[in-house]
Amino acid sequence: MSALTAYDVILAPVITEKASAVSESNQVVFKVRRDATKPEIKAAVEALFKVKVLSVNTLTRKGKTRNFRGVKGKQQDVKKAIVRLAEGDKIDVTTRI
Repeated sequence: MSALTAYDVILAPVITEKASAVSESNQVVFKVRRDATKPEIKAAVEALFKVKVLSVNTLTRKGKTRNFRGVKGKQQDVKKAIVRLAEGDKIDVTTRI
């Protein structure tokens, strides 16, 4: 990895119903930096959690336009990474990163 540390790349785990559903197929969902690449995400997860990563899929959710007290605003774009782990490896996302 370049000048970024593993903690700079992985921002937070995503804890939703869909993220819990994919965890049954040995996958974990993380919120990551918008400029993070798949190799950086893979290296960060392997360094932080001491697991073997098989693949990384990413998606960017575009920010929504919202009204707050009559003022229009835009939420930030969010990049998520779905990380597939090797058989036998496990990450407990309820612990703090």
